[in-house]
Amino acid sequence: MEDLKLPPIAGQPRVMIVHNAYQQRGGEDAVVEAEAELLRSRGHAVRLFTAHNDAIAGMSRAQLALRTLWSGTTTRDFAQAVEEFRPDLLHVHNTFPLISPSVYWAAARAHVPVVQTLHNFRLLCPQAMLLREGRVCEDCVGRTPWRGVTRGCYRGSVAQSAVLAGMITLHRAVGTWQHKVDRYIALNEFCRRKFIEGGLPAERVVVKPNFVDFPAPDDGPRAGLLFVGRLSVEKGVATLREAAHRAPTVPLRVAGAGPDAPLLQGLPSVTPLGALTGAQVREAMCRAQALVMPSIWYENFPRTLVEAYACGLPVIASRLGALAELVEDGVTGLLFEPGDAADLAAKMKWAAAHPDALMRMGQEARRRYLREFSPEVNYRRLTEIYAEVLAATPAVGLPDRKVA
Repeated sequence: MEDLKLPPIAGQPRVMIVHNAYQQRGGEDAVVEAEAELLRSRGHAVRLFTAHNDAIAGMSRAQLALRTLWSGTTTRDFAQAVEEFRPDLLHVHNTFPLISPSVYWAAARAHVPVVQTLHNFRLLCPQAMLLREGRVCEDCVGRTPWRGVTRGCYRGSVAQSAVLAGMITLHRAVGTWQHKVDRYIALNEFCRRKFIEGGLPAERVVVKPNFVDFPAPDDGPRAGLLFVGRLSVEKGVATLREAAHRAPTVPLRVAGAGPDAPLLQGLPSVTPLGALTGAQVREAMCRAQALVMPSIWYENFPRTLVEAYACGLPVIASRLGALAELVEDGVTGLLFEPGDAADLAAKMKWAAAHPDALMRMGQEARRRYLREFSPEVNYRRLTEIYAEVLAATPAVGLPDRKVA
């Protein structure tokens, strides 16, 4: 963050952030860190209540399954953390698998209201991506997710899928999702509608996108297209490979690593950059003409997209889910039919032939970033949500706030 940290200011809500970190760091982990710093920089007292999936290595399958459903460790440790920190509000990002939904019940017993950011579709789908065999799948949306079990949707395992489906079904049955979360944050309107369709209470689901804190890009030269992300099935790497084959004169740099990396080998127009640091990604974005985002799943809100906008980089994206909402065709980028390599190749060729149009789209992308995805705009929206939740929370029984 560019802002200086302020000491905690009395009267600002004290926020405890809950997050189960992933073994492979991703955009969700970065969002958690950025929001914590955003709050601290504005004078909020912030405490992280975390678990890390590296701890799974020392657990049996039975222990992990039980903890996924309900974690006694979480309820005990959370009660102690609340006693020490006295938060006004709990902001949950991810509870799977080690923290578990027991944290919502522990918060209710402590009379601490809960805000939950919905980074993926875990509450609707055992696999969390609404994706099966390379296609969008909504078979479990709003239904008991038994299909996800029989198909082994989570990591190809019936047993592991059963644990996830059990967690979803159990907490639907006992009312966790309906009654123990005061406000859900969806990252865009498309995802909000999908979660409501899946059974979350509409009056409790609001929209707040992610943000990044990027300065204005310089006016240096730009050339070629760029892909940034994990090289895996859901990111549309197979479509990208075929499109690059069909558009051999359009240079494409690829930043990222993953199981589908071999698909992009041997293509003369593709330059692999490997996994880059955040600073290196920003530099690459400021030197490219457009970002290519060929995802075949319902992206919730790819941090990469808002980073591109912040860098004045238009986005060529699949006309799918939230991407069709986040990218305005012909204004902040171009849309193509998801999975259609010929259509993507045509858009890549058009982009390479119209640098002036891409520059104008990039300028509009930067303006949209400033209007919707900057730290200050995000902070205002986040604190509006907090204020709404706190105003609706009965004062009786709340723990006393420590003097900052």
